[in-house]
Amino acid sequence: MCNLERLEKSWAEIAALFSKTYSEVVTWPEGWPNEYGDIKITDRGPILRRGAGGLEVVSRRWSWPSPNGKPVFNYVSEGRRFPSGRCLIICDGFYEFTAPPEGSPKSAKKTKWLFTMPGQEVFGIAGIFRPWQDSEAWTMLTAAPGPDVAPYHNRQIIPLSLQAGMRWIDGAPEAEILRPGPAGSLAVRQAA
Repeated sequence: MCNLERLEKSWAEIAALFSKTYSEVVTWPEGWPNEYGDIKITDRGPILRRGAGGLEVVSRRWSWPSPNGKPVFNYVSEGRRFPSGRCLIICDGFYEFTAPPEGSPKSAKKTKWLFTMPGQEVFGIAGIFRPWQDSEAWTMLTAAPGPDVAPYHNRQIIPLSLQAGMRWIDGAPEAEILRPGPAGSLAVRQAA
């Protein structure tokens, strides 16, 4: 499951993309977030959502604690409805890891793979947010893997273009959005 995402674009670049993509103004009620580079579980990360004044970007914690204390950083979407708390987790890439080849020494590290969305400088991941402590936290929704992710993992998050992400935020039926894309929807390369 995805436990590391990437955001390298500047907020000025992202704001320009949003203004080209959305007819609605996107606000930054808390100012531009500080997150850049790799964002891991329990870090704060930027999400796009509907707020009281319309579309907004806020920075919130990735994961909330489960009853047993483990972080809920990915959440199975199949068979569930999400009538509220929908968000788009803003990124320009995410990572999956595979075990070292058979016969490797015990000290061998996992291989890190970077997934991006061809033709999309920035994209989103379908997510939900909920109250947590005195703020909020978000998690990524998952589905069975599509052809691009299946060779690397047995589940996958749901990457969305900015346009499809708006449909998710605005209540499109889960079955229309919460599924992997066809082969070639994602590009993958070994990361350093």
